[in-house]
Amino acid sequence: MSDGDELNTGTIGWHDLTVQDAALVRTFYERVVGWESRPENMGGYSDFSMMMPGTGEAVAGVCHARGVNADLPSQWLLYIRVRNLQESIARCLELGGGVIAGPRERAGGNCCVIRDPAGAVCALFQP
Repeated sequence: MSDGDELNTGTIGWHDLTVQDAALVRTFYERVVGWESRPENMGGYSDFSMMMPGTGEAVAGVCHARGVNADLPSQWLLYIRVRNLQESIARCLELGGGVIAGPRERAGGNCCVIRDPAGAVCALFQP
């Protein structure tokens, strides 16, 4: 891991929203907050990268609750960067949390979805 990666540990690196009808919800956010969207081919359907208006900078994803996302709750899921995913999973379990999905490969690294002891859900991401 480079020094640059080390500085990003603990930061929120991405947000996804997983829902039954991603096209409907994509249009909702385009009209409510002004995001633009880009379809992402998922093999038979498209999820969407949501971008800042006029810049093309991707800031979030709106995803269908299908495939590896089928069991995820309909909520914004933030991805927190960790140094070592396996160590973070072990600590999560030791401290009363749970693993909901994964670990699995994701573009640029590996991730899993966890539940903390209060029931809140987030994802851990190791680049």
